[in-house]
Amino acid sequence: MYTASEKKRDNIAEYILYMWQIEDLIRAYGLDMDKIDAEIISRYTDLTDAQKRELHEWYESLIDMMRREDVVQKGHLQINKNVIIALDDLHRRLLADEKFSAYAAEFYKTLPYIVELRAKAGEEKAGEIETCLNALYMILMLRMKGQEISKETSEALGQISRFMAMLSHYYKKDYNNQLFTDSGDDM
Repeated sequence: MYTASEKKRDNIAEYILYMWQIEDLIRAYGLDMDKIDAEIISRYTDLTDAQKRELHEWYESLIDMMRREDVVQKGHLQINKNVIIALDDLHRRLLADEKFSAYAAEFYKTLPYIVELRAKAGEEKAGEIETCLNALYMILMLRMKGQEISKETSEALGQISRFMAMLSHYYKKDYNNQLFTDSGDDM
C-alpha cells in the first residue's frame, strides 16, 4: 500500500507493474487474508500496529474487489484498468500534439516491438500501452524466476522501457497540470 502510493506518485508504469504483482501475490495466497497477514504483513517490523491494520485493510479491500470483479483466477482490477485507460488517453493526446514530437519519435521506435508482441498475443490482443506493460511484466517475472533473457528481447525491452518512462514522465506532469502549460518535449 505504501509502496503503491509512492509508485503511483512517482512512476505510473512502475505502479501498474507493482499492482499486477500484488494481484498475483494475492492469488498465490489463495485470497486468504490469514495467510497474507502471517506471510506478508507480519514481516513489516518497521510498521506500527495502526499501519499494519491499514495494510491489512488494503489487502482485504483488494481481495474483495477481486472477488466482486471476478478476477480471482486471472485478469486485472478495474482500478488498474482505469490507469491504463488514462495512459492510453494521454498517449493519444501526446501523439496528436506536435509539441511532443520527441514522444512521437520514441513511440514510432517502439511500434515495431508492439506489433510483434501483439502478433504473438493471439486472441488476447491489448492496446499499445497495455502491450508494453504486459511485456515489461513478463520480463519482470522471468527475471524473478532467474530465467535467461535473449539479446533481442533485452533490446526490445530497453526500447519499451524508454518509451514507457517517457509516458510516465508526461503522466506525472499531466497529473500535476503542468504538461500542456509547458513548451512541449522536455525529456
